Amino acid sequence: MAADMKELIAQAAKVLIMEKGVKRLTVKDIVEECHITRQAFYYHFEDIPALFRWILQRDTSRTILEAQALGDWESRLHYLFVMAVNILPYMKKGMESNFRDELERFLDQYIQALFERVCDEEGLYRDCTRFESSLILRYHSQAILGVLRNWSESDTKNLDQIVHIVFRLMTEGIPPMRKN
Repeated sequence: MAADMKELIAQAAKVLIMEKGVKRLTVKDIVEECHITRQAFYYHFEDIPALFRWILQRDTSRTILEAQALGDWESRLHYLFVMAVNILPYMKKGMESNFRDELERFLDQYIQALFERVCDEEGLYRDCTRFESSLILRYHSQAILGVLRNWSESDTKNLDQIVHIVFRLMTEGIPPMRKN
């Protein structure tokens, strides 16, 4: 029952952010939307940032499990991009709220944690020191976040090509000058 209530609260927050364009999302708004008491909200979440953390953790875990079911690495990266593009409208609305700083910090942490988890589970960068692999993963996660922050309709049309280029950058590198 607790997981169902958390999901109900999360869905109410998403509705408020998307449909009503709430700039200053409050607990009062959320409890009114899902018809629960403030005590019920606080039983499940310490505050709104804790709600956002829970949503990101849950979605990250689901995304990793679904991506792992795919065959090759490029397909997995493609899946992660598709998932990220699908949540962009929610994130953009969330960035307009008074929780922008927390959301940006959570996104940074969870994208890097996602990369670290996948790399640990698959044994990637095993020839690197922990410091080197951490820096590489931080670099890639920030690069992908940068690409997503400025995502456009044109990017969506070229998603396959973008994923392929990012995959090549992450796995083999692309030299700045091509040899003739």
